[in-house]
Amino acid sequence: MPDLLIELFSEEIPARMQARAAEDLKKRVTDGLVTAGLTYAGAHGFSTPRRLTLAMEGLLAESPTVREERKGPKVGAPDKAIEGFLRGAGVSREDLEERETPKGPVYFATIEKPGRPAAEIVAEVLEDTIRNFPWPKSMRWGSGALRWVRPLHSILCILTDETGHSVVPLDIDGLASGDTTEGHRFMGAGRFAVSGFEDYEAKLKRDHVVLNAAERAEHIWNDATNMAFAQGLEVVEDKGLLAEVSGLVEWPVVLMGDIADDFLGLPPEVLQTSMKEHQKFFSVRNPRTDRIEKFITVANRETKDNGATILAGNQKVLFARLSDAKFFWENDIRVAKTGAQEWLDSLENVTFHNKLGTQGARIERIATLAGELAGVVDADAAVIGKAARFAKADLSSEMVYEFPELQGLMGRYYAAAAGFSAEVAAAAEEHYSPLGPSDDVPSAPVSVAVSLADKLDTLTGFWAIDEKPTGSKDPYALRRAALGVIRLVLENDLRLPLDGYCDTQLLRHEAHQTDNEKMGQVLLDDLSKEIAEHGVLGAVARTVKGAIDGDLTEYMLELETRVPDTSRDLLGFFHDRLKVYLRDQGLRHDVIDACIAMPGNDDLNLLVKRATALGTFLGTEDGENLLQGFKRANNILTQAEEKDGVEYSFGADLKYAEDDSEKALFAALDAHEGAITSAIEAEDFAAAMGGMAALRAPIDAFFEAVQVNSDNEVVRRNRLNLLSRIRNACLGVADLRKVEG
Repeated sequence: MPDLLIELFSEEIPARMQARAAEDLKKRVTDGLVTAGLTYAGAHGFSTPRRLTLAMEGLLAESPTVREERKGPKVGAPDKAIEGFLRGAGVSREDLEERETPKGPVYFATIEKPGRPAAEIVAEVLEDTIRNFPWPKSMRWGSGALRWVRPLHSILCILTDETGHSVVPLDIDGLASGDTTEGHRFMGAGRFAVSGFEDYEAKLKRDHVVLNAAERAEHIWNDATNMAFAQGLEVVEDKGLLAEVSGLVEWPVVLMGDIADDFLGLPPEVLQTSMKEHQKFFSVRNPRTDRIEKFITVANRETKDNGATILAGNQKVLFARLSDAKFFWENDIRVAKTGAQEWLDSLENVTFHNKLGTQGARIERIATLAGELAGVVDADAAVIGKAARFAKADLSSEMVYEFPELQGLMGRYYAAAAGFSAEVAAAAEEHYSPLGPSDDVPSAPVSVAVSLADKLDTLTGFWAIDEKPTGSKDPYALRRAALGVIRLVLENDLRLPLDGYCDTQLLRHEAHQTDNEKMGQVLLDDLSKEIAEHGVLGAVARTVKGAIDGDLTEYMLELETRVPDTSRDLLGFFHDRLKVYLRDQGLRHDVIDACIAMPGNDDLNLLVKRATALGTFLGTEDGENLLQGFKRANNILTQAEEKDGVEYSFGADLKYAEDDSEKALFAALDAHEGAITSAIEAEDFAAAMGGMAALRAPIDAFFEAVQVNSDNEVVRRNRLNLLSRIRNACLGVADLRKVEG
């Protein structure tokens, strides 16, 4: 069984494309070979800046002969039907066989496809792979029609077995396959022939090419950390940068350079970001001072002066880059020390979204909402207001304009320079968090309030203008914002009725978008008080009607319908994201649905506590059996109510009980219904589940001993009303009708 080696040698492939390209080459070639009947024992893809490589072991020498039996038309069918079958099967009429079937005689054809040599199949599959390779971007060169990420120079394609190796014949637009490749662009000795993968990898390494990207990354990291350790320093870990740099070099040579004293006073994050983004340098930190003092660069060649010339050139370029950063920093600190009002004023002229107004208007909405959340997070509303109004000031700074990824972080430095408290400074940095499922969640009350307000304003704003996520498209990262709200609420154990806050913020967006300035102002002035006292829109509508002349009935009727509908739709979006979040933590979707169906489902904390307790309970034998008993009771009761046209919701009387198990169920319900209800009101869902567990045995015994649909109509109605008590007791905890099983 031969081994296959493929190398596609080209000009430099962008580092960000290499790993995916190696996987695409492996998948497309292996899928194509298997489809053609060539199985294999193993396959491995590799990439360097100038080559994609695929090594396969244990390939079949040829595809197996395949015999296929195909059923045709009935004997005596029209000639056109038979001729079509012959063409599709690739056989002649003489090859057909008549067989008896339950439906009469039918033609059958036996089709035999002889096997083909591996080289022939490999050539076809590889040509198709090269011509249709899924590069994100590709180019043509010269006069040929072939497209590749960069000009393709050579194709190595050989099959190797115990007798030796042979080239797989292939020619793509004049580029013929062979058994040769070349090593390092500068330190290599020219082209050389290879006989198999081991020979290929060894000769590449002798010619200063490390084929395996993981090996290159490990070499870079080991050399870098050893150099830093020798000087009492440490390399700032950055796995993304390490992967990128390992894709820029075929022969990594690690060098450490100095940062000029002029720049050591810059924030370490500024140094790190500038060096990473502009130069692809690793930062080296002094653990005693936490300052970035040196840098690591990775060259692609060895030099006689041990990299001194390379380092000198890098340090010269770095000096220019860091001079810019220092200029931005000093200018920004000057503005921050004046209170940063210059930045805040400039945000009044920056459009956040053409339908949602400016950043300045958005900041005011966030500050107002954040202040209303002060009681939820138990913090000073005045401090929260300061934090919310300053949090986005750094968006106007020169540093954040140059490095957008530093937004928030620079805000913390500038808030400190402006003389704000540590709480305000922390909120400037933390209010963007969490940015992802593994990101830390703010826990400081002021930061939590501003972060919640920021995300809720974003979500309600885009819902207000009907620009919601669709399918896989989410250009405004609204799914991430909703998950951020969920994690902020749950991980900080907040009691936050989302519905009311969403309604409030939706009406603020309505006030911003209305053409009637007076009506908009009334909405803004009276909104919080009226919603807090009377609910969402009823009193607000009366206030607006009383404050503005003219007939606004039609507008207010439309507003009273639209805003709650939008709010419910947004709450449904939160529930969808919550289901994804909880499923990742092991909670079943039907258990979550059963709890979402209960009142108070806009309180995510309450909802999760209920779902967690229910999930735990249903995982027990008592829970599983009680669920079955509930479903049986509910099914019998539902069918009876539909048949009789009445609702059996009250009137069960112990005096009509005939069986001991029936009487025992009455006693159990009398003993535990009140406790279950009290536990639910106290939000002690574990205790409520315990009360339900006590009903399991009496319900089981009842169904085992009693026929609900008795011939005695009085007894039947009494038992149906008893089933209603079971259903109501269970539905008080969660809508078990939505639970599967």
